[in-house]
Amino acid sequence: MKNVYWFSEISKTDIGIAGGKGANLGEMFQAGLPVPDGFIVGSESYFDFIRSTGVDKIIKSSEEGLNVEDELALNKVSDYIKSVIVGTAVSNDLRVDIVKAYNKLCGVDLIPSSSQEVLVAVRSSATAEDLPEASFAGQQATFVNVKGADALVEAVRKCWASLFEARAIYYRKLNNFDDLRVGIAVVVQRMVESEKSGVMFSVNPVSGENVIMIEAGFGLGEAVVSGAINPDRYIVDKNSFKVLNVNIARQEVMLVKGKVKDEWLEVPEELQEKQKLSTSEIAELAGLGVKIEQHYGFPQDMEWAVEGGKVFIVQSRAITTLKKIGVDVSKSSASAGGESVAENVLIQGFGASPGVGSGVARVILDVKELYKLKNGEVLVTKMTTPDFVPAMKRASAIVTDEGGITCHAAIVSRELGVPCIVGTEKATKILKDGEMITVDAGSGVVLEGEVKREGPVKEAVAVGGGRVSTGTKIYVNLAEPESAEKIAAMNVDGVGLLRAEFMIAGFGKHPKMLLKEGRGQEFVDMLVKGLRKFCAAFSPRPIIYRATDFKTNEYRNLEGGAEFEPQEDNPMIGFRGCFRYVKDPEVFNLELEAVRKVREQGFKNLWLMIPVVRTVHEFKLVKGLVEKGGLFQSHDFKLGIMCEVPSTVILAEEFCKAGADFFSIGSNDLTQLTLGVDRDNPIVAEDFDERDESVLRSIEHVIKTCHRFNVKVGICGQAPSEYREFAEKLVGFGIDSISVNPDVIDVTRNVVASAELRVLLDKAVGKD
Repeated sequence: MKNVYWFSEISKTDIGIAGGKGANLGEMFQAGLPVPDGFIVGSESYFDFIRSTGVDKIIKSSEEGLNVEDELALNKVSDYIKSVIVGTAVSNDLRVDIVKAYNKLCGVDLIPSSSQEVLVAVRSSATAEDLPEASFAGQQATFVNVKGADALVEAVRKCWASLFEARAIYYRKLNNFDDLRVGIAVVVQRMVESEKSGVMFSVNPVSGENVIMIEAGFGLGEAVVSGAINPDRYIVDKNSFKVLNVNIARQEVMLVKGKVKDEWLEVPEELQEKQKLSTSEIAELAGLGVKIEQHYGFPQDMEWAVEGGKVFIVQSRAITTLKKIGVDVSKSSASAGGESVAENVLIQGFGASPGVGSGVARVILDVKELYKLKNGEVLVTKMTTPDFVPAMKRASAIVTDEGGITCHAAIVSRELGVPCIVGTEKATKILKDGEMITVDAGSGVVLEGEVKREGPVKEAVAVGGGRVSTGTKIYVNLAEPESAEKIAAMNVDGVGLLRAEFMIAGFGKHPKMLLKEGRGQEFVDMLVKGLRKFCAAFSPRPIIYRATDFKTNEYRNLEGGAEFEPQEDNPMIGFRGCFRYVKDPEVFNLELEAVRKVREQGFKNLWLMIPVVRTVHEFKLVKGLVEKGGLFQSHDFKLGIMCEVPSTVILAEEFCKAGADFFSIGSNDLTQLTLGVDRDNPIVAEDFDERDESVLRSIEHVIKTCHRFNVKVGICGQAPSEYREFAEKLVGFGIDSISVNPDVIDVTRNVVASAELRVLLDKAVGKD
């Protein structure tokens, strides 16, 4: 079986091997079109993976009797299937073939140096995606700026897993696709770092008019495709390439490739209101659009980018919604009686899905409020996301502030046949919640009151909801297994600090007393049972288990504790954490056995974190104990350390080199030990402040140092939710995650979202 195919080996007839996206890229590459080089991990490799590992049987049994309209059940099945796929190793043959192909793309035969490694985009290409009769575009994952063979192999597996996103399962069931017969290929393509980018249609996808439509913006194409910015729009004659219409949109920010992840930067003020493409660039793109349409013999939806003055085509697929266009839009700009409706126009935008819909306006600013949208009402929002889809089916029409012809609202509305206007800029401010309006998407206007128009009025039913999202992961601190399922249903990205102390205290006896009584296995079984509850509830989201960190005075309170624990004057800086495991590893070895057993039961989302790490030497010794216990660091098992001692801050680089996969800053202990302040001592407690400059500098140093080694950094503590300026500092430093107690998950998410926006705005205006 062949695992890897170069674009030069693939044509449009190879959808079964390469999926729609991959087949189209291969077809265009062979036709001599300007397509960045790349290769495809064929769908046979995916099918072989699920069959040889038994994953196919797990998928079948998991989906048996599933009601896809039951959102909780659907998400639970989706999360479980994805965790199984991501947690199952690929064959050595497949790994070797992917690595060899990547090396070749880097221009070397053997292992490339870091400077030779190229950035690639890794895109899912499902065999039911981008087909002429069923557009599933956007249902599966894309990973950009992937660098290095190990990261590439991991991204391939994540693409496979994304075939079972909840919304993808939902769409397939609605369109009668068998999940086990839908394969997925993975496209690996050299990244184009575009100065300008956008989309192009070889016919107007809304009206069906036989013209070229181009949308353009500064920066990376994701900003246009996702609808994050309002793009320029050009209408071009297909014969003469004459520009028939130009609509220039002001663009204040653009998406660019950053050192760690893509970043938003301010567009220079002198360019913000300028036309994005010159007349010659428009003509060149239009010529390519006509050529691609002629090659395929069917109207095409294309994505393009300009890098170094050179135009690239990075994707093309058939326009799938033309069959749904049945509105004579020339009749939709006046009332049935022929009266002008100009004075009744409330707002204008771009008609992204044809038709007319009337109903009560329902202004939704937070996805959590989607339940307010009733059947037949008009959804008015800034921009939709996949979480909006069930609610969009209820709407008679949709109006958004943002977006262009390829934004989420536009694509899904055309699929659903719901009239939609995008890019109004201020619909959520102009339209009043509860007022009766008419959406005339053919002419791109929203009219006051209920106005009769020709064209379909869409009604649909379903239940929907959504969540605030942030670039910074929001984790939760947990200790009680009984609360795992309830907390897992909240808007949280995983468990950043899982404490075992409560589970152990519930046992009542000191662990060494249990060992003395020959009951060590009971201790292991108790931990396995508790850890499994957490892992099952949150799968595939990570669970970071912090090894036990009882202080001697706390251990002495357990039955038998006095026999095994020394008396210390200052337990906080005494016999605890990493040092304890090195000097007396018996209990730690029981914990390692429990973690290993849970992972062997299929819960690969369980990681391990070592507390109170004081020296690099101690960490290396503990790392040896972990490996001896059968836990080896890999893509799906991470070994991290708490950063709560100043020595860990100072030697952050050395800890990274010693093999720490991640750092978690314990802000309480780090602040105490940095300032020399006991926060529980009322005499000096007023000097305890995580926002002290010394603590902030320490945190910034750790984050920047670790990121040089691709080591993630999080923080555990309530300060980010209590102090907005502290959250802004963390986000500005580039913190990867923040872990808080359950009661402030939503508060922290909102504070961080605001902080991310503030940091973005500060960068846009040039502030440090």
